Amino acid sequence: MTRYEPAIDLDAIEAIDIHVHIEIDDSGRPSLPPDLVEAASKYFTTDVERPDLDSVAGYYRERNMAAVVFTVDSRTQLGHIPNSSFEIAEGAARNNDVLIPFGSVDPRTGTDAVETARRLIEDYGVRGFKFHPTVQGFDPSDERYYPLYSVIEDAGLIALFHTGQTGIGAGMPGGRGFKLGLSNPILLDGVAADFPTLQIIMAHPSVPWQDEALSVATHKHNTWIDLSGWSPKYFPESLVRAANSYLKRRILFGSDFPLLTPDRWRDDVEKIALKPEVMPGIMKDNAVRLLGLGG
Repeated sequence: MTRYEPAIDLDAIEAIDIHVHIEIDDSGRPSLPPDLVEAASKYFTTDVERPDLDSVAGYYRERNMAAVVFTVDSRTQLGHIPNSSFEIAEGAARNNDVLIPFGSVDPRTGTDAVETARRLIEDYGVRGFKFHPTVQGFDPSDERYYPLYSVIEDAGLIALFHTGQTGIGAGMPGGRGFKLGLSNPILLDGVAADFPTLQIIMAHPSVPWQDEALSVATHKHNTWIDLSGWSPKYFPESLVRAANSYLKRRILFGSDFPLLTPDRWRDDVEKIALKPEVMPGIMKDNAVRLLGLGG
């Protein structure tokens, strides 16, 4: 086991992608059941290859970019053993010039989730945790999950929550039982209030709750918004206005690779009204500050 320590040349990289999925493990096993993989490809109108971690590292290395990588542990909701966050952390350690590992635990496993989070932090050096309330099937505002948040806050790490609608399960009967309301960003307001030093990323334009996300971010300065999962040309006008002004220091570039690539994101962002002067912060500087990479 090699504990992760970053070795990113901040002067050499052009951007930090805060939202990159590792969808297969080292043996090629997918992170989601086959029916969900098929439905997601249909929703995103793509059948892209799901690269392994070392291939992801090579992809970002070629682009002079760094990437935050993770999986989502939804074992209770899906009845599917997830990819290993331990394996992802070890893979990031051998690619520490471009990769930054986040862990994932299933909050519904209770004390097991707390203990696994501690191991990922203390032994493997992960820099944050990814949650997907809709796919994991939990209400992030429920205080039964507070011991888990406490571990993350005490370690000075980041909690990244999916917000808004999701392509996972879209078009399947009953959306495969997934409940979109669990990913309303207003549910994170109480978490941000009760854990004031926990840095919380609200992932994606939070359609259809963009105003809720902006309200939380305006009021709680330990919250951030990443711009992953949607082509920039579809960003709500209110989000673009916030990114250009009052939230410009807490907006983060993210792609949602492999389903949305950073290449497409960067091409499409040129078609919207983000000001040139805010782009360095969005693409890299805000993430450097949040992740504590600047020394």
